[in-house]
Amino acid sequence: MNLFAIIKGWLSQSISTSIKIFKIMIPVSILVKILQETGLIVYIGDALAPLMSVMGLPGEMGLVWASAMMGNIYAGIITYFSIGMELTAAQITVLSTIILIAHTFPVELAITHKAGVKAGAAFLFRFLLGFLAGVILYNIYNIFNLYQNIPTGIEKIVAISENATLWQWALGELKNYAIVFCYITGLIIIMDILKRIGVIDLINKLFYPVLKFLGIGKEVIPITVIGMTLGLAYGGGLIINEVKQTQLQPRNVLYALMLMSLFHSVIEDSLLMISIGAKFSGVFIFRFLFSLLIMYFFVKITQKWDETKMGKWFYSTTNK
Repeated sequence: MNLFAIIKGWLSQSISTSIKIFKIMIPVSILVKILQETGLIVYIGDALAPLMSVMGLPGEMGLVWASAMMGNIYAGIITYFSIGMELTAAQITVLSTIILIAHTFPVELAITHKAGVKAGAAFLFRFLLGFLAGVILYNIYNIFNLYQNIPTGIEKIVAISENATLWQWALGELKNYAIVFCYITGLIIIMDILKRIGVIDLINKLFYPVLKFLGIGKEVIPITVIGMTLGLAYGGGLIINEVKQTQLQPRNVLYALMLMSLFHSVIEDSLLMISIGAKFSGVFIFRFLFSLLIMYFFVKITQKWDETKMGKWFYSTTNK
């Protein structure tokens, strides 16, 4: 195969995968914008307020979590700063951890569904486990009296304007879509090159023992690693692409997506939360160990289920 044919193949896959993701992201972005502009998202935050106290957080933080779940992490941070409430480092870490587990639901759940897992199952998985992680981490910090100080020197790091015009918002969204396209194109090229030079086989050997222990098949290990490091949208997009080309087992797709759902974009998002006062011990170490432990038990329980039962509870029509 000549170089021109290879490049043509890369571009074709990139456009095809990006279109699938944009068909999800664009209407969802518009819906979220409407919810934000009409103030309906506030009601979601009010409904979450009782759960916040169980995690040692003020009820107002329910609006922060709702903003992150309905919008994205940046929307949650904007809401947090706009409330102007001082939290201890422990509280910021708990809040950051639950946001990192459960955020950007409209887009990420739709991508998860397209990749083969029911959106409802993925929602409950991330929301309930996000809440559980918050409760556990709060009690750990409380019992050992850790990070009970209010951090100083924390400034607003989000450059997004809360009062942006509709035109500015649209331009910002177009920029985001362009970035997503570039990421997807780069990842598809990298994945293909790594396959051709044998690096994928090396990655499989390095990560296979841990992910095998969790019950994840080696054919989805490289994609799972990408999703964990760069983000669920990219990992999910690559899974959508791989499903079209190869016969990935639905069970392996499920386990890969669920692990990515709990622990993804570990570098960028973790550093983002640390920059607003969260502690590394919570947003990275605890979340990593929590995700591995949850996946261990999730796999142990579901590996005894037959495919009919798995399909009823977890597989979307895409993966049946």
